[in-house]
Amino acid sequence: MALETRKPSLLSRGVRALLMWFYRRQGWTAYGEVPEPRRFIIIAAPHTSNWDFVYYIGLTQSLGVTPHFMAKTGLFRWPMRNFMLDMGGVPVDRSQGGNYVQAMIDEFAKRKEFMLTIAPEGTRGAVRKWKTGFYHIAMGAKIPLVVGMMDYAKKSGGLGPMLWPTGDYDADMAKLAEIYAGVTPRHPGKQATNITEDSKT
Repeated sequence: MALETRKPSLLSRGVRALLMWFYRRQGWTAYGEVPEPRRFIIIAAPHTSNWDFVYYIGLTQSLGVTPHFMAKTGLFRWPMRNFMLDMGGVPVDRSQGGNYVQAMIDEFAKRKEFMLTIAPEGTRGAVRKWKTGFYHIAMGAKIPLVVGMMDYAKKSGGLGPMLWPTGDYDADMAKLAEIYAGVTPRHPGKQATNITEDSKT
């Protein structure tokens, strides 16, 4: 539980304050309610731009959410280690066939509060379909998925509906596709064109 109670460094507090200042200057509006208990996966989609991170930090902080995200272990070496932890990073070793799905399932088992953000598109470039690791983590950890979104057309975003995975991936993704159909990303041409077809994690 140490990572959840650590006091953020001056650098990380300063970065968050700067991001919040910029977010407010852009006129964005946050909406949604945070489910309880605070143990779930936030689906960060569509993810088509680096700007998504900036607005996502602003939106989640406005809602009182401190989300976590996975990052490769190399980013947690000195001098970046404390900063990455403060920003919500969770180190994942994917070398030598490391199983990040099981690693995150284990992480959920250790924590009373853990809101893990995952971008199923896996990249800011154009993709055809989502990767499914987020779904397998939710199934294994027995936790829900929460829709996270940023609508650039409306300059609004936050947390949408909660979905408990049923094990029927295509049926569950069809429900999510309906929700995301009305969301405009920064670069519409780069978002996944088919999220209901299963793929490798």
